[in-house]
Amino acid sequence: MPDVNLTESRLTRTSFTGSRTSITSTSVRRQRRIVRAVVRITEAWRVTTQAVAAAARWAGRTVRPAGAVAVAAVGGLFFGLVFGWVEWMVAGCAALLLLAMSVPFLFGARAYEVDLVLAHERVVAGTGVTGEIVVRNDSARPALPGRLDIPVGKGLVEFGVPFLRPGQSTAEPLEIPALPRGVVRVGPVTTVRSDPVGLLRREHAFDDVHDLYVHPRTVGLPSTSAGLVRDLEGNATRRLVDADMSFHAIREYVPGDSRRQVHWKSTAKTGRLMVRQYEESRRSRMAVVLAAATQEYADADEYELAVSAAASLGLRAVRDARDIDIVTGSEIPRVVKGRLRAIRHVPVVSPRAMLDGFSGLDRHENTMAVEDVCRLAAEANERLSIAFMVVGSSVPLARLRQAALAFPSDTAVAAVICDERAHPRMQSVAGLTVLTIGTLDDLSGLLVRGATS
Repeated sequence: MPDVNLTESRLTRTSFTGSRTSITSTSVRRQRRIVRAVVRITEAWRVTTQAVAAAARWAGRTVRPAGAVAVAAVGGLFFGLVFGWVEWMVAGCAALLLLAMSVPFLFGARAYEVDLVLAHERVVAGTGVTGEIVVRNDSARPALPGRLDIPVGKGLVEFGVPFLRPGQSTAEPLEIPALPRGVVRVGPVTTVRSDPVGLLRREHAFDDVHDLYVHPRTVGLPSTSAGLVRDLEGNATRRLVDADMSFHAIREYVPGDSRRQVHWKSTAKTGRLMVRQYEESRRSRMAVVLAAATQEYADADEYELAVSAAASLGLRAVRDARDIDIVTGSEIPRVVKGRLRAIRHVPVVSPRAMLDGFSGLDRHENTMAVEDVCRLAAEANERLSIAFMVVGSSVPLARLRQAALAFPSDTAVAAVICDERAHPRMQSVAGLTVLTIGTLDDLSGLLVRGATS
């Protein structure tokens, strides 16, 4: 009897377990179907939203506000036919007629061949540039009158294109007014086809894009002012070495000195070994550090003066074939501010490349202070001869002295403070030469005075 009960109990538990397994598998299949349905609905919603967005963009480029009103008036045909309103039927018929007459004006947007030529691709800030636009009808049928839109930086220049027969071309002069310093993108040229009423509009952009480099203003500097420590053909440095070209003095021999430097006449007179000592003559290396933080300048004009001053110093050094490094602060994302150090090097392979680099500089809200930029510039360059720090009027002298400490002790450091409200002056503060300029022309005079003194 106990064996029978035990068998029945086992059968009951087995049946229950099988039922529970069946219920679990059914639940898993149901969840999978729900997940697949959700994925399909999400994908369909994504495709639908993309299609609606594409249609809205196309409508925004093609249908003008007046066209939208005309389309709304077309709906009046429905109300006119259903309710018998004659006014709605007349408005709908007129709108349909206007739309039908507007469609042919959209044809031929790609029939043009446009050639944009600029007289100069590099100009100085404050000067304009001229050019020419040649439009040719390459299609086999006449092209109706149209319009060309030419983006110039943030501005727009418009040109009207007359009726052109197949193969006919027309040329129009392009005059770009005076531009501020920067890299200005000219183009792409866009053909605009629209009807006279302005209901519909069609655009086609060409691939011809020109980058117009607007260089900063520079002033000519004397050659001797940029190199306070010159090359072999100039003055020697203050560093004393055991072998070089510029003789300095005779000192007593110490173990390790080369026998070739022994001065035998002095040795015979003193009875002790005496050796020659020289002043090191090395190729001068110059660094120009440009402050880039927005809070280090009073306004944008003061920053432009600083850029022009730094470009003038760099241009003189490059033309003299000197080793130079021009650095400035770089933009730092807010999420890593305080944990990232970044500087930007201006190319100095040629005067043109250097001025092109200055054209693309700008102030930044999130960037390193001038003291940190000087520290990185000193770490990146060994044995600097002279360093110029170009800053705005918002940088006090205490910060300039702190920035000068980042350079080696035998490096001549000069600070150029750009302050349009100040009179030009030169002063020495704790071994730091400070030049204050109010205009760009003040820089040349102050450097000449410093070189002669």
